[in-house]
Amino acid sequence: MSLLATSIPATAAYVVLPYAALAIGITGLIWRRRTDQFGWTARSTELLEGKILRFASVIFHVGVLMAIGGHVLGILIPQSWTEAVGISDEAYHILAVFGGVSAGIAVLIGFIALMYRRFSNPRVRVTTTDMDLVIFALLAVGIVTGLAATFINIPDTVHYRESVAPYFRQIFIFQPDPSLMTDDGVATIFQVHVIAVWFLYAAWPFSRLVHAFTVPVSYPFRSPIIYRPRNPRAAGAKAKRYGGGKPDYQPSIPATNPGDTDGN
Repeated sequence: MSLLATSIPATAAYVVLPYAALAIGITGLIWRRRTDQFGWTARSTELLEGKILRFASVIFHVGVLMAIGGHVLGILIPQSWTEAVGISDEAYHILAVFGGVSAGIAVLIGFIALMYRRFSNPRVRVTTTDMDLVIFALLAVGIVTGLAATFINIPDTVHYRESVAPYFRQIFIFQPDPSLMTDDGVATIFQVHVIAVWFLYAAWPFSRLVHAFTVPVSYPFRSPIIYRPRNPRAAGAKAKRYGGGKPDYQPSIPATNPGDTDGN
C-alpha cells in the first residue's frame, strides 16, 4: 500500500498540487512577461566558460526534448489508439523503454556536466542564485526518479498507460482521479517523480528556465546588428559581394578635418 493511498494525502498530492502548480505557473508566466521582460532570459554564462558548455548544453537539451516528446506521446495517446494502427502493447513498450533510457541518460550526463561546470568554475559559480539552487534540486530529483522509473519498469510491471497516463488526461478535463496514482500497481518512484515535476512547474516562471517559453518568431526578420569590422576594406568587399548597400546608421559625431573648427 502506498504511503499516499489515504484520501487526504492522495487528494493533496494528486488533485490540489497539480492545479495549484498549474495556476502558479501560468500566472507566474503572465506576471513575469508583464513586469520583467528584460529578465526573461537564461542568463547565459557562455562568455565565462564555453568548452564544457558546448558539450553539456547540447546533450542536455537534446535529451530534454526527447523526454518531453516521449511524455507527451505517452500521456496523450491512449493504448487503444496505438493498437488500432497495429502497434501492439509489447512493441510500444519496447520503443518507450529504448527512447526513455536514451533520453534519460542524455539528460543525466548533460545535467551532471553542467553542474560540474557551474560549481567547479569560480566565475560561473558566483552567478548562481538561490532560485537556481532550488531549480537544480528539483531537476535532479525529477531526472533521477524518471530514469529510475524507466529502468524499474523494463519488465513492464507498472502498466502506466492504464494508470499514470489516464490520471494526467483526467486532470486536463477537470476530473482527476487520485486512485489511479495510488493503486498498488504504481511504484513509489513514479509517484515521487510526478510530485517533483509538479513543484518544478510551479517554480518554473521564477527561474532561468523561463527562457524555454521564448519562441523566436521574429528573429529571422529583425534588423541585423551592426558591428565594427576588424578589417574595413575586406568587410566592404564582402558586403558588395553579397549585395550589401549603405549602412543603416549615421555616425553620432560628424567627421571633420583636423583643425577645422567651423565644421566646413
